[in-house]
Amino acid sequence: MSAPKKVVLAYSGGLDTSIILKWLQTEYGCEVVTFTADLGQGEELEPARQKAELLGIKPENIYIEDIREEFVRDFVFPMFRANAQYEGLYLLGTSIARPLISKRLVEIAAETGADAVAHGATGKGNDQVRFELAAYALNPGIKVIAPWREWDLTSRTKLLEFAEQNQIPIAKDKRGEAPFSVDANLLHTSSEGKVLEDPADMAPDYVYQRTVHPEDAPNEPEFIEIGFEKGDAVSINGEAMSPATILTKLNEYGGKHGIGRLDLVEGRFVGMKSRGIYETPGGTILLEAHRGIESITMDRGAMHLKDQLMPQYAELIYNGFWYSPEREMLQAAIDKSQEHVTGAVRVKLYKGLASTVGRWSDHSLYSEAHVTFEEDAGAYDQTDAAGFIQLNALRLKLLAARDKRLSK
Repeated sequence: MSAPKKVVLAYSGGLDTSIILKWLQTEYGCEVVTFTADLGQGEELEPARQKAELLGIKPENIYIEDIREEFVRDFVFPMFRANAQYEGLYLLGTSIARPLISKRLVEIAAETGADAVAHGATGKGNDQVRFELAAYALNPGIKVIAPWREWDLTSRTKLLEFAEQNQIPIAKDKRGEAPFSVDANLLHTSSEGKVLEDPADMAPDYVYQRTVHPEDAPNEPEFIEIGFEKGDAVSINGEAMSPATILTKLNEYGGKHGIGRLDLVEGRFVGMKSRGIYETPGGTILLEAHRGIESITMDRGAMHLKDQLMPQYAELIYNGFWYSPEREMLQAAIDKSQEHVTGAVRVKLYKGLASTVGRWSDHSLYSEAHVTFEEDAGAYDQTDAAGFIQLNALRLKLLAARDKRLSK
């Protein structure tokens, strides 16, 4: 690959991406544009601007953007219409953020005339795949630089030495080994590595940052009502809110009640197993509520088919194929299924659990007249069931008769 002339770097302002910034300048002698995204990670982003300027980045080449609404509206909500969970448990908080970051990297590259983008993902993880597949899908001619796969800064000591040689400020807490690494956005917090690497050891309490321990959560349950339109949450307790505001509020409820903790050993796309501690308080409540409203508004056949498609859809997102035709095809089917997923759900929050306790909708398929144990006034003729059973039993009878015949 020829040396890039101008690179857009996904920049957090932290030590690692600051080292990458300086490495790009010294290794390639190229101009660097920084992009720092506010995805709701809960950190002040202005220091990233100051750090970039300190490292010689021109003010016009520093991009700091609040993309929380786009993140929830165009990425999180479409994913939750599918009830997506990787390996049956993980709500894909890190996975779903990467295609949006890559999208903005590629867009900024086009705006600034850059010929390359760069990220700080390591060569062992999933994120390198997600960033790069998304970038190539959006601009097949873009160069992608992954310093962790190229440089010789293979130890913490070498990284700190490079920082000192290049006058990169090092916070005191960065001189020792970090106890674990953290990725955060509005949907979740992910912690892995170091103290968490042995899956036999219980994660220390200090790893959890967004949720109180369920045992320390309030002793009284709290009830909230979430309104939906076409599969997306639109209100809480009758108050209409934007997508990002809804998720922020649900995070507050979930954090308070210790909801959304997950200790998971997962199969990475690159082949190895890894252990992560995830906190997805608002997302866990949202998933429960969404399934609650689907239960009365979706046809059985459509719901069961969607549930069969979900693992494949979740795996595509986990593996970095958000911009693939197969994900878009599945999304079209999922969105079609949500046309009548409109109504409201009452959720009970208590000691780490979110439970649906009520649901109602003008689009409901639930008919009390048909399911009542009382007189149904002719709504359902129970004698019809006899023929239904006989037809469905026919092949089972034939199988049993054959097996009996052959066993003699």
